[in-house]
Amino acid sequence: MSSIDAAPLALAQKASFDKVAQTYAAVRPGYPAALYDGLAALGALTPRTRVLEVGCGGGQATGDLAARARSVVALDPGARLVDEARRKVGAANVEYVVARFEDYELEPEGFDLVASAQAWHWIPREIAFSKAAEALSSGGWLAVFGHVPMAVPEAFEAPFKAAFDRHAPEVWGQPPSQAAYLPSGPFAGMFARSALFGPAMHRGYAWTWDLDPETFGRYLRTDSSYHFLAEGTRFALFDALADAVAANGGTFPSAWQTHLYLACKL
Repeated sequence: MSSIDAAPLALAQKASFDKVAQTYAAVRPGYPAALYDGLAALGALTPRTRVLEVGCGGGQATGDLAARARSVVALDPGARLVDEARRKVGAANVEYVVARFEDYELEPEGFDLVASAQAWHWIPREIAFSKAAEALSSGGWLAVFGHVPMAVPEAFEAPFKAAFDRHAPEVWGQPPSQAAYLPSGPFAGMFARSALFGPAMHRGYAWTWDLDPETFGRYLRTDSSYHFLAEGTRFALFDALADAVAANGGTFPSAWQTHLYLACKL
């Protein structure tokens, strides 16, 4: 489900992150260094760049942006998440603001880069690109990127399916909510339909996250795609999946891809 639809469940999912802010900040992964290198090579992220980060979460991208930029204004609607990001990053050139992007009173053309890591799908479709364009100076860039989990390794298919069969059989085999960030997803087309940005460039980065049972279970508690399940069912499923990892070598080699979409303001 995409929160672009602004359905009640999607809004509840969006609000769920702040409830697990400490866990979110601790276990959610950052982004490949090659992604930031790519932004730098294109001139979108330099020591002179003023960045508006939309949806900073627990600071997973904030520190890396700040290390390469002149300044970062990091927005998130979750006050607890903003506190965690501030503690995690600690950079002097970052200003944190508790606000939704759609409500934020920005300085027109006040930024050189609008960057959104794993958050752009939460921004209402009717305002996302027009407000980003308003925020950007002439020749500014919009960067949208996010992680997507890939297929479960063969060795884990049977034990994971058994856990889903016991607790949430309707979920097994469904595409992850993060699939919106795949090249088959909506973002490249949304750039084009906005008519406010040039053609969106795409870059993909493959990586593996080796998860122990505890970290895997904690990560799952931050994944809003399971929040349509009742809490008891949800936690029972997470515990069963963590137990499956423990019973099958103790490490889950989770394959991921990170996808970046980048375009220049017209």
